[in-house]
Amino acid sequence: MTAERIQRRLAAVLAADVAGYSRLMGADEVGTLAALKSHRRDVIDPAIATHGGRIVKTTGDGILVEFASAVSAVTCAMAVQSEMIERNARAPLKIVFRMGINVGDIIVDGDDIFGDGVNVAARVENECEPGGVYLSDDAFRQVRGKTPFFFQDVGERTLKNIARPIRIHAVRMREDEAGPDVSIPAAAAGLRSILLDPSRPPLLPNKPSIAILPFQNMSGDPEQDYFADGMVEDITTALSRFKSLLVIARNSSFAYKGKTFDIKQVGRELGVRYVLEGSVRRAGGVVRITGQLIEAETGAHLWANRFDGALENVFDLQDSVARSVASAIFPQLISADANQAARKSPDTWDGYDHYLRGLALVRQRTLEGNRQAQAEFEKAMSLDSTFAPAYVQAAFCVHNRFWGYLVPFTEAERTEAIRRAVYALQLAPDHDSVLGISAYIIGNMNRELERGLALADQSLDLNPNLAQAWAIKGYLSALAGDLVVARHALDQATRLNPVDSGNVIGVLRGYLTASWVMESRDDCVAWAKKLISLYPEDVHALFTLNDAAILAGDASEAKRLLGRITELYPKLSKPFLRDMYLRYRKPEHQSVVEAAINRSGLPD
Repeated sequence: MTAERIQRRLAAVLAADVAGYSRLMGADEVGTLAALKSHRRDVIDPAIATHGGRIVKTTGDGILVEFASAVSAVTCAMAVQSEMIERNARAPLKIVFRMGINVGDIIVDGDDIFGDGVNVAARVENECEPGGVYLSDDAFRQVRGKTPFFFQDVGERTLKNIARPIRIHAVRMREDEAGPDVSIPAAAAGLRSILLDPSRPPLLPNKPSIAILPFQNMSGDPEQDYFADGMVEDITTALSRFKSLLVIARNSSFAYKGKTFDIKQVGRELGVRYVLEGSVRRAGGVVRITGQLIEAETGAHLWANRFDGALENVFDLQDSVARSVASAIFPQLISADANQAARKSPDTWDGYDHYLRGLALVRQRTLEGNRQAQAEFEKAMSLDSTFAPAYVQAAFCVHNRFWGYLVPFTEAERTEAIRRAVYALQLAPDHDSVLGISAYIIGNMNRELERGLALADQSLDLNPNLAQAWAIKGYLSALAGDLVVARHALDQATRLNPVDSGNVIGVLRGYLTASWVMESRDDCVAWAKKLISLYPEDVHALFTLNDAAILAGDASEAKRLLGRITELYPKLSKPFLRDMYLRYRKPEHQSVVEAAINRSGLPD
């Protein structure tokens, strides 16, 4: 191309391709090509013509389109994706597109176009979720306020062969699909970036944000660590109920326990503006809590205080710490903002002490720790029959023994766990954590998805900073087939608890669940490999990789993975997996997983 022949113009460029195209072709070449041809003829080409687009080129599974207007490009893309949802609901072979749009300078050569404007559109499309439409920041600026759509900032991405990071925005049909606060950047440049590329730190949100680091145990007795940790957990929870704050979950903050760290590093890694440090001293019946608030970026100390009180008044001390910190960060906060979830204090100190010991054992994330934790919660229940969190945590131990450690429960145990969750709700119907955990037990263990989702929403209405409730909502939404809601909820869970491996494993399992029902094999493999890197014995990841090897015709790898599964879980069988997995609301989603179980090679 000579210099005198070069023509340039500003254009909106749309790039699209089919998610999981290789898998579709491998399964049914003729059917896939026929379906694509039908979609082109009936949906895509008419929509492009209606909105003034020009098809530049097509590939086997992709298409490149030029528009004079970014508004036209977005409107066309959303019209196609909306129609595809309806067509896929009726079609046995489901074709799902990903679309990326950029506005930029392009080079024109005959009917073809080149240049950075085209390359960015293609790379944005590579980042896009199946069934979605993503915009570069340049395209977003052109359409903001000019369409009926809503936009979710999914953060900056480093795109292949693009020199500068590109901020990306997801287009949503409804405001609730973009989340409750569309002005807040999504988790660490998007969930995919956090979990598959941990090198990208979270962005600071557009509201005050804080992490509460582990407090030093000043009691002179290492056995009292659980008490100091429990104080931090309760202070974190009290702070998280201020809806005007973003509060990082306790488990991510505790990743720094016992380590030497720089406050600036903590702020960058967790994406927070403020950090709270402190200590706890317990002597006889007296407790002293000290705290200091630090601005992470500068290291400046903004506030320090000491709180003394009797052991039986420890909750008042915790609330005093939380209110003092909140007022130092954001003086406009009103006290009512923290009282949306009334907590039921235990009637006996001994009951609460066993509850704290149980929480410490749960965090060991072992089968034996889970067993011991259940015993501690049951001791707490026996000492205080009205302390709701102990009941729901005891029920959660039974749930986790099956889904976390593959130890089956009896029907009597299942019934008792559900009874305890329901009783906890009766004792504390406005307790955020009780609502959130009960959502999981009732929604998953008792197969009441709608009720479980409603309880998760109630929990998050009370405490939007509750990472565990966001993760539970994401998983249950994936089971329900509400994949946009699932993605957003899992994003939020990761933003609020980005470092804790237990939370990350749970979120990855949620994304794996969603990817299965979307039949997105490439995504399934990516999530499974990340799961394996964090937890090499994860049966969900091993099962996924085994099925991927079977579908790819890699018999030796499938045999190796099956051997690994049976070595780790010798009692695992197809009926066991059916009991674990077949909880999807939609029959077509059930059939996808049922087919994988049938070809797994496990015994009947």
